[in-house]
Amino acid sequence: MTLATLRDVLQPALCERCAVAGLVVLGWEDARAYVAAAEAVGCPVILQAGPGCRAHTPLPVLAAMFRTLAEGATVPVVAHLDHGYEADECRIAIDCGFTSVMFDGSKLALNENIKKTANIVNMAAAAGVSVEGEIGFVGYSGGVEGRGTTPAEARAFTEGTGVDAMAVSVGNVHLQMEQAAAINRDQLAQIEAVTNVPLVLHGGSGIPDSVRHDLALNSKVCKFNIGTELRQTFGKTLRAELNNDPEVFDRIKILSSVEPELKSRAEGILRNLQRN
Repeated sequence: MTLATLRDVLQPALCERCAVAGLVVLGWEDARAYVAAAEAVGCPVILQAGPGCRAHTPLPVLAAMFRTLAEGATVPVVAHLDHGYEADECRIAIDCGFTSVMFDGSKLALNENIKKTANIVNMAAAAGVSVEGEIGFVGYSGGVEGRGTTPAEARAFTEGTGVDAMAVSVGNVHLQMEQAAAINRDQLAQIEAVTNVPLVLHGGSGIPDSVRHDLALNSKVCKFNIGTELRQTFGKTLRAELNNDPEVFDRIKILSSVEPELKSRAEGILRNLQRN
């Protein structure tokens, strides 16, 4: 069994100057494809259950799915709750068997965010579970505008919470369908100067591949959240498969036919974050 915590995979990444992908899961087929891709590359992978996924599939089912895949894997697999907004949701995820939770208090005032995140860290530590927090606010493409993370906030947040990873806002944007994000490297360097905690960039699909690779090798960004480009791959491949054979109705056959292309795309994402 290679079930791992976020700390298990991000601390080595921080030391070795590479990064791990947090791949957003929406169902069994993509989760299976992501683990297969990680095994092909020979690197860890973080399976992420975000709010949309959780609205469709209960946490106990997702936890069992992730843990089952980890048990059969030869590489470390992290079962991660992404964007948990309430302490109760994080607690349920921990009780179900997730090995990592993200408490998202980015919309809260700094002191409240620190206090609530620290409480989650204490609760998770008792169960051997890692915690990711967010300071600043990563905005949404076509939606709420982001607010950049300041070095002072980053320092106060890491010192006051004890998080295993910190998500920051430095030009990255959620749900971008094109690789158009402009990462503020000066701002990122200032944040790196005041903390040794592995950093996380949400909205990784909007960051150009070359920039992701450079950041993975030359910064403290150790985790990139990737969802949108994989959803695009899934949707485009599924449409093509249905158009190729309009007489197929077996959902297992239909959904399984998407896995090879999804695995291939995930492999490219994972390899791009490695040193070799």
